[in-house]
Amino acid sequence: MTEKDKNEHRLISERRRKLEHIKETSKAYPNDFQRTNLSIDIFRLYSQLDKKELEETPKEASLAGRLMSKREMGKSSFADIQDSSGSIQLFVNLKYIEEGAFELFKTCDIGDIIGVKGLVFKTKTGELSIKVNTLRLLTKSLRPLPEKFHGLKDQELRYRQRYVDLIMNNDVRETFITRSKIVRSIRSYFDNHDFLEVETPMMQTLPGGALAQPFITHHNALDLDLYLRVAPELYLKRLIVGGFEKVYEINRNFRNEGLSSKHNPEFTMLEFYQAYSNYEDLMNMTENLLSDLVKNLFNDSIINYQGKSYDFSKPFERITMQDAVCKYNDNIKKENIHDANLLLDCAKDQGLNIKSDSTAGKILLEIFEKTVEPKLLEPTFITSFPADVSPLARRSDQDSTLADRFELFIAGYEIANGFSELNDSADQAQRFQDQVAEKDTGDKEAMYYDSDYICALEYGMPPAAGEGIGIDRLVMLLTDAASIRDVLLFPLLKPKK
Repeated sequence: MTEKDKNEHRLISERRRKLEHIKETSKAYPNDFQRTNLSIDIFRLYSQLDKKELEETPKEASLAGRLMSKREMGKSSFADIQDSSGSIQLFVNLKYIEEGAFELFKTCDIGDIIGVKGLVFKTKTGELSIKVNTLRLLTKSLRPLPEKFHGLKDQELRYRQRYVDLIMNNDVRETFITRSKIVRSIRSYFDNHDFLEVETPMMQTLPGGALAQPFITHHNALDLDLYLRVAPELYLKRLIVGGFEKVYEINRNFRNEGLSSKHNPEFTMLEFYQAYSNYEDLMNMTENLLSDLVKNLFNDSIINYQGKSYDFSKPFERITMQDAVCKYNDNIKKENIHDANLLLDCAKDQGLNIKSDSTAGKILLEIFEKTVEPKLLEPTFITSFPADVSPLARRSDQDSTLADRFELFIAGYEIANGFSELNDSADQAQRFQDQVAEKDTGDKEAMYYDSDYICALEYGMPPAAGEGIGIDRLVMLLTDAASIRDVLLFPLLKPKK
C-alpha cells in the first residue's frame, strides 16, 4: 500500500468513526430539511443590493449542498457550499448560530452535504454570503474529495468516477448541461417542423440500417438470440410506409467496434425521415438545423473548436467524393476514378489493407477515409457515394454506379449521413442478397437479408429521404471536446483488475 493509499485509508476510517458517533446521538441520514433556495437564486435576487440595504431589510435563505471548503478562525469560520446551480459562501459564527450547531460544523468534513438557514449579507469585501443560524448534516461523505486546488486530473479516473469529476470540475458540469440543451434544441426544431417523435425497438431479431457488427444477447423465455440495434433506420422507414410522413428518433445505438477518440460502442444518434423529399432537401435542412442550433446555444454563428473558428452562417461546401479524392491525391485523375486496379495500387501506397477483389467503389471509399476525411475541416457535404457501399440508398438517375447520398464533415469528423431512400423493393432485395454474400465471405459488418422490410417496401414506400446525425460528435464540436469520452457521462471502460 502506497503512502497516499495509507493516508486515504486513515481519513476514511476517521470519517466512519464520526458517522458511527452521529448514529449513536442523532439521525445519520435525515430527509426532512426543506431547501427553498438555490445559490443562483440568492445572487439573482440580492447581488444588486448593497451591504446597508441587506442589513436594513433582512433576507432569509434556506440552502443545501456539498461543503467544498472551510476556513476556521476561532469562533468564526467561512465555508463554501456547492449545489446544482453553483456555490455560495457561508459565514458561521458562534454568536449567531443555534446551540450545538457550531460544534457540529467544526466536525464537518469537506464533501459532507449540509443544510443551512440564515440571513443574506455582504462581507466587508462585498461578497454575497449567508450568515448561518441553523446548520444540519444531511449526508456524511466517507471518502475525501481530491484537493480542490489541483482537482481531479487523472483522465481515466475522471471517466471511471464521473460523479467525482462532476463535483470537482465546473467545466465538466457545463459540458453536460450544454449537451442537454443541444438535445432539447434538436427536439424542438423537429417538433416545430411537424415531425413526429417515435420509438423503435432496441432489441431486434435482425440488425439492420448500418454496416456494423452488432452485439448479441439472448431472451430466455423465448429461447431467442437478439441483436442490439446498430441503427433504427429500417423501422423508421416502415413507419414511412405506414403513413407517418415525417418521423424522427433520438436513439441509442450499439456497435461492436473498437474504441477511439471518435468511437464508443454505445452512442446516441438522431435519425429522421421525410416523405416526398430527396437528399438535397436534407442537406438544406441540415444547414438550417445546425445554424439554428449554434445561434440558439451561443447567440452567435461562430464557434471555436480545438483552436479553430467555424462560421455556421456561411453555406456549407458541397463536393463529390470523386472530386475530393482527386483533389487530395495527385496520382488519381478523374478519368481513371473507376479503375479498380489503379485505385488498389494507390490504396496499397497509403498502407491500406484491401482485398484484391474489392470493387472500385469500396476501394475509393477506403482511400477517401484515409486521405480526405481528416482534411475536411470546414463544414463540407461529400456527395455521390458509390452505390456498392450504400446498400440502402437510391441510385443516381445520372449514373447508376453512384447513390444519391451525402455525408457531412466538420473538423475532420463525420457528423451526418443521409440519402434519398431506396424504395424499389426488387433493387433493395438484390442489395440485401449482395450483403449476405459479403457476410458469407467474412465481412462481419455486412447486412442481413430482412424479408419483412422487403415486404413493407412491396406495400409501397413514397419517395423519401433520411438522415442520421451523430449527437455525441456534434456535442464534441459544440463544447470544444477533443474526445467522445468527454461528452459521455459514463463511457465504456475496461474494468480495473
